[in-house]
Amino acid sequence: MNTTTQTFTSRARSILDGLRERGEFKFLQTVDGPMDATVRLRSPDGTSREALCFCSNNYLGLANHPEVIEAGVKGLRDYGGGTASVRFICGTFTPHHEIEERIARFLGVEASYTFVSAWTANEAVFPTLCEPQDAIISDALNHACIIDSIRLASVIKKGVSRFVYKNNDLAELEAKLEEAKKATAPGNGVIWVVTDGVFSMEGSIADLPKMRTLCDRFGAMLVVDDSHGTGVMGRTGRGTHEHYDMPGKSVDIYTGTLGKALGGAAGGYVAGSREVIDLLIQRGRPTLFSNALPVTVACSASKAIEILDREPQRVQKLRDNVAYARKIIRAAGFDVLESPTAICPIIVHETAKAIAMSKRLLDLGVYVIGFGYPVVPEGHARLRVQISAAHEPSHIDGLVAALRRL
Repeated sequence: MNTTTQTFTSRARSILDGLRERGEFKFLQTVDGPMDATVRLRSPDGTSREALCFCSNNYLGLANHPEVIEAGVKGLRDYGGGTASVRFICGTFTPHHEIEERIARFLGVEASYTFVSAWTANEAVFPTLCEPQDAIISDALNHACIIDSIRLASVIKKGVSRFVYKNNDLAELEAKLEEAKKATAPGNGVIWVVTDGVFSMEGSIADLPKMRTLCDRFGAMLVVDDSHGTGVMGRTGRGTHEHYDMPGKSVDIYTGTLGKALGGAAGGYVAGSREVIDLLIQRGRPTLFSNALPVTVACSASKAIEILDREPQRVQKLRDNVAYARKIIRAAGFDVLESPTAICPIIVHETAKAIAMSKRLLDLGVYVIGFGYPVVPEGHARLRVQISAAHEPSHIDGLVAALRRL
């Protein structure tokens, strides 16, 4: 072991020891079966146990739906186990076109394009679409992939101006738009405003109507990552824009995931105008240099959207479950943030406390994750309870019974 290796090893051990001492060390749980309202967890000793699952993004309960499974299996039989290439070489298969057309219709926009994850979809947006004379304005609580996309754009396209406004603070957004207007090249620069539709740690939602009004006033593009809103928000699950009765084209660019409500597998997408999508196809590094979305996932996610279209009652069941869960969690004496989304954060403040509570809940047969720093700011640790249409009232009663025992 050379000196550099020793230095790194010592540093890594020090960081890991500190996490253990503070009770902040995260342990990976192994799920030994399909994702559903309950899951079977495998222990390191090889034994397994059943637990109520309240930490999954499987919002519509489609991850274990028979039709979704069969669509993926058929895709495997028809097209094989992998694409073995990037999209522009020989990695574009018929199911890619099918799901991209379906996503575009679902959102009410011209076109869409898939990536291996929502992270890489977001990573492609700003480094590809921005130019040095542009400005990007971001909500302070945007997901890490959006933040990293903006950082990457500022490195690749030197000269891009960056601004951050407080979460959902539209007065501050307006002020940042004023600054951005001065920072961009007149007649050539573009101002981009980017936000999560649903903020994953808070369960709160962006005020898209007022943001659209501000963007129109300042001539800015509105970009929305609706990964936690698609399938959840709006009467038919179209997303946060439908929650506000806004047409699909009221948002300039959507990014989202196939790994949550839409089958729970993997993959992400960008959707918007044909020009946006064509530019990403031609210049987006995450698609030019990374294999295509597996065809099995394209098939299963496409089936999930089909099911959502024909069974909008799943969205209503999810909404009913969320209302019931918030009501009885609050009645049990816990501080749960109010929201119309499927994310119910129970604030406990200290990271070590959140992790300890999560471990105790698992002992009681309930799988909920404690989140602390650096995922959320210091002092804002929480248990993030996530509700699904797969849950029945008895499952939610079981969750609250365990919370009461805490």
